[in-house]
Amino acid sequence: MVVLDEAVLTDPGRLRAVDRALLSLPGRSTPLDDTARLVTRLLHTPMACVCLITEDEELFVGEYAIPHELSLPRRAPLAYSVCKYAVSADGVILSRDMTAEPDEILSRHLLVVEFGIRAFLGVPVRDRDGRPIGSLAVLDRRPRDWTGEETEILTAVADTIRVQDDSAFHATLLESMEAGVVACDRSGRIVYANRSVREVIGFGPDGPLAPEFEAEAYRLLATTDQRSMPPGESPLIRALNGECVVSEDVLIRRPGHRTRIFDTCAQPILGPTGDALGAVAVAHEVTALRRVERFRNCHIAVQHVLQSAGTVAEATPEVLRAVTATLGWPAAELYLIDEATGLLQAAGHWDFSGVEPDGFFGHTPIRGQGITGRAWETGRPIWVPDLSSSPDLRTAHERERVEICLRRGVRTALAVPVRDGGTLLGVLTCYAGTQEYEPDLLTVLLDGVAAQVGVFVAQRRAEELSRQLARAQADFVDLVGHELRTPLTSITANAALLAEETSGLDAESRHMVETVARNAAVLQRIADTLLDLAGLDAGHLELDVAEVDLVALLCDAVTEVRRTADRLTLVIELPAELHLPGDAERLRQVVDDLLLNAVRYSPPGEPVHVTLCTDDTMADLCIADHGIGTPPGEHDRVFDRFFRGSNVRHQGTPGSGLGLSLARAIVLLHGGTIRLSDNRPSGTVVSVRLPLAGPPGA
Repeated sequence: MVVLDEAVLTDPGRLRAVDRALLSLPGRSTPLDDTARLVTRLLHTPMACVCLITEDEELFVGEYAIPHELSLPRRAPLAYSVCKYAVSADGVILSRDMTAEPDEILSRHLLVVEFGIRAFLGVPVRDRDGRPIGSLAVLDRRPRDWTGEETEILTAVADTIRVQDDSAFHATLLESMEAGVVACDRSGRIVYANRSVREVIGFGPDGPLAPEFEAEAYRLLATTDQRSMPPGESPLIRALNGECVVSEDVLIRRPGHRTRIFDTCAQPILGPTGDALGAVAVAHEVTALRRVERFRNCHIAVQHVLQSAGTVAEATPEVLRAVTATLGWPAAELYLIDEATGLLQAAGHWDFSGVEPDGFFGHTPIRGQGITGRAWETGRPIWVPDLSSSPDLRTAHERERVEICLRRGVRTALAVPVRDGGTLLGVLTCYAGTQEYEPDLLTVLLDGVAAQVGVFVAQRRAEELSRQLARAQADFVDLVGHELRTPLTSITANAALLAEETSGLDAESRHMVETVARNAAVLQRIADTLLDLAGLDAGHLELDVAEVDLVALLCDAVTEVRRTADRLTLVIELPAELHLPGDAERLRQVVDDLLLNAVRYSPPGEPVHVTLCTDDTMADLCIADHGIGTPPGEHDRVFDRFFRGSNVRHQGTPGSGLGLSLARAIVLLHGGTIRLSDNRPSGTVVSVRLPLAGPPGA
C-alpha cells in the first residue's frame, strides 16, 4: 500500500472541490448508483462504490451490491477509509487479499469483517480541474489478481463521473437566469451567486466572488417591516439549518438605489447520508407587483375611511396616513379650493417623521408657483424627482419652499389635482425622503386616491348645500306661515262680511267680492298647511291619539268627495271595521288629500279604487287611480315641499305642492310609511301603512 499524503487530503482547494461536488452530484442526469452497477457487470465483481473524501470522512455517494440486500454505510470515519489511498496517491490502488495485508487497518476493515471482502481495486474520481476528490472502487469476496485491462476500464468509467460533465451547461443556465440564485456550503459560506444576484448587490457580473461579497450581501438584507435582517434570519441560512422556506419577501436596501423586493424560496442541499451539504436560495423580483398590491390595498383603505367619515376634516388625516404608509413616504397634505374665496387652502396633513412642522404644513399656495401651485394652475400632476436640483423652481416663494423641504429631509414631491368630474376641487401633495424611480406608477396611484377624495368632497359639499337649503326652506315656511296668518285672517273676515251684504252691489262687484273671499280662503289654507308642517317637523305639534275606526273615517271622507265631485266612480273595498290608535283629525287630513289628488288627476268617469286591509301588525290603505300618473324618477320627490310633478305643472293644474308633504309628515308621526307607485296601464297607486299598535310611544 502507498503511504498517505496528509497535505493532499487536507488541501483547501481540494476540500472546496469536494463541497462543490456534493452540491452538484445529486443533480446529475446519471445517478451514481447506476455507475456502480455498471462497473460490477463490466468487471464481474459483487460490489462497487463511489465515495468522496472530505477532511475527516468517507462519504458513499453511489453503490451497488450483489445480493441486493447488502448495503454499505453512507459515511465512515476517514481513519477506516480504503478509498483515501487513491486520493492521496492520485492514482490506482489495489489489494489482492486484504486479509493478508500487513496493514492492520486494512486487514480488520469493516468491508472485511461485515461483508467478507478480500480484494479491491480503486481509481481516483476527479473534479473538473483534475483534482482527486474521491474514488471509484470495485470489491470482491475472493482473492483476486487485478489486470491492467480491468484497471483501464475502471479508470475510464471514473472519468465519466467528473463534475465537469454537466457543470458548463448548469453554470450557463444559472448565469442566464433572470431570477437570483445563491448557494452556501455546509459552513454557511456563500460559494455561488449568479449574475443577477451579483448585480443587485453591486458587484461585477463576471469572475469569482469578491471576498467582501458575503458581508455586503447580508448588510443589504431587510425584512418587510424595514428591519435589518441578520444572516441567521436569512432564508439561505435557515434552509441550511433544515427549514424549507417557501415564498418569503426579502428587501434589498442598497444606498442610493430604490428598495427592491424579492420573493424568495430556499431549501437545504442534502447529501447521500441525509445531512445538509449546503443550501440554495432562488429569488424573483416582485417590487412592482408588491407595489401594485399595496396600491390596491391603499385604495381599499381610503374607500373604507371615506365611507365611515362624516366630514372632510375628519377623513383627511386618515386618508393621507393610508397613502403615506403605502408609499413609505414621510408626509402628505391635502389642499382644497375655498368656495367663497376661490383660494387654495390647506385642509389637513399627515406626518410620519415626528419632526417639528417648522412652517412645512399649512402654507397658502400661490397659483402657478411651487409644486402645489403649479398643479392648481395646470390641473395636471406635477412631479419633481429632486427638489435640490430642479431648474423649474426659481421664484422667491419656490426657493423658500424648497429650503423648508430640504431642511426637513424631503427630496421628492408629487402633486396631483383633486377633481369631481371636470371640476377642480383641490390638490393632493406627497413628499418623499429619497429619490423615487417610478413616477408614472406613483401618479396612477395618487390620481386614483385623488379621484376618491374628489367624489367624497363633492358629496359632502352637496350634502351641506342640501342641509342649508332645507334650513332655508324651513325658515321660509315658518316665516311665510306666521307672516301670512295675521293679514289673511283680516282679509278673510272682511271678505266674508262683504259677501254676506251684496244686495246693494251690482253683479260685477259681487263677483269681485266672491273672488277675494275664495282666494283669501285658499291662501288661508296654504298658511295653515305651512304652519302645520313647521310645527309637525319641529315637534311643536303633537298628535291627539285616541281609538280611531279607520273604516268609518274613510266612509265619511268618501261620502264628502262623492257629494262635491261630478261624474265620479269610487270603488270601495273595506272591512266592517278597523280600530287603531291615532289622531283622527290628522288621519282625515291625509285621506282627504289623497282622495282629492286621485279625483283631481283622473279623467271624468274613470274609477278610483279605495281598499283597506290588514296583516298581523299593519293596516294597509291603497288609493289607486287611472289618471296622469307620476313621471319616472319623481315618485319620491313629490313628497318634498312645494314640489309638483312635471306633468302637472305643464297641464296648468292648480296646487301648492304641500298636500303630500303634510300627508307624509302625519303618517311618519304615526309610525307608518307612505309611497307612490305606478298603476297599470296608467295612473298612480298611493300606499299608506299604519301600525295597528299605534304611533311610537302611544
